Amino acid sequence: MTDTIISSANKEVVIGFDRPFVVIGERINPTGRKLLAEEMKAGDYARVQSDALAQVEAGAGILDVNAGIPLADEPAILAECIRLIQSITDVPLCIDSSIVAALEAGLEAYQGKALLNSVTGEDERLEAVLPLVRKYGCAVVAISNDDSGISEDVNVRFEVARKIVERAMDHGIPASDVIVDPLVMPIGAINSAGQQVMHLVRRLRDELKVNTTCGASNLSFGLPNRDGLNAAFISMAIGSGMTSAITNPLHGNLMQAVRGANVVMGHDAECAAWIHSYRDPDSGEAPRRGRRGGRRRRVEKH
Repeated sequence: MTDTIISSANKEVVIGFDRPFVVIGERINPTGRKLLAEEMKAGDYARVQSDALAQVEAGAGILDVNAGIPLADEPAILAECIRLIQSITDVPLCIDSSIVAALEAGLEAYQGKALLNSVTGEDERLEAVLPLVRKYGCAVVAISNDDSGISEDVNVRFEVARKIVERAMDHGIPASDVIVDPLVMPIGAINSAGQQVMHLVRRLRDELKVNTTCGASNLSFGLPNRDGLNAAFISMAIGSGMTSAITNPLHGNLMQAVRGANVVMGHDAECAAWIHSYRDPDSGEAPRRGRRGGRRRRVEKH
C-alpha cells in the first residue's frame, strides 16, 4: 500500500489507499474570479485569508494555492500568499502554477513538505519541474498528458503516467511522492469520461501503485446541477480507488458524499468522523464508540 505524506511545519496529512479521502480545497485561485484577481494583484489578501479559513472549517485537508494573474508578479504573489496562509492555519498546501519560477518561489517560502501542482509528460516540463521536486523534497501532481495533448484513449493516458513516474524515479523521487491526475473530461462532451477515469484509477493503483487526484468539477462542466453530479462522481471515484481530489469543500453535498464514501469504504473507523459531522448538535450526545450497530434497542418484556 502506498502513502504520500504532505506536511506543514506542524501538521501531517497522509494520502493513501487505506486512508480517508483527502479534499484539496480549490478556492484560492484567481482564474475565473475577477474580484479576487484584482485584490491579489493589488496586495489585498483578505479574501485569500477568509477563503483559506472557510475551506479548512468545511473539511479540506490540504489547500491549493494559485496566483495565476495576467501581468502580475506571480512568483512574488504566490510566495506572499503561502506565507500568509501558513501564518493562520497549519493545513498543508498544494503550490499551484504553470510557471516554474513561481513554483520555486512558493517552495522557498513554504515550511514543510508541499504538494507541487504540477508536472506533465512533456519532456521539457519534466526536466524543469522534477529537479525542483528532488531539491525541495516535496510531492508532485503528475497530469496524464504530454506533447500530443490529452488523449481520449485511456491506455495512452496510462502510459504517460507511467513515463512520469519512471522519470521521477530516475531523479531519485519515489513513486509514493507522485500523485497522478488521470484527467477528468467533461461528461457532457464525452459520455464515457466517467468510465475512463474509473478504469484509469484502478490501473494506476494496481499497476503503478500510485495515489491519484483530479479536478473533480471538470466532469460536470456545462451541465445543470453541477453540485449533484460532482457529488455522485466523487463517491464513485472513491469506490474505484481515487485517494484525493482538488475541489470545492464549501459545497455541502460534495463533502457529505466524501464522508459517506469514507464510511462505506471502511476508511472511517467506527463512523466517528461521520457522527462528529452530522449528529444532532442539540442532543448533547457525544459520538459513540465501540458499538458497531449504533445504539442498542431496548427490548420490552411482556
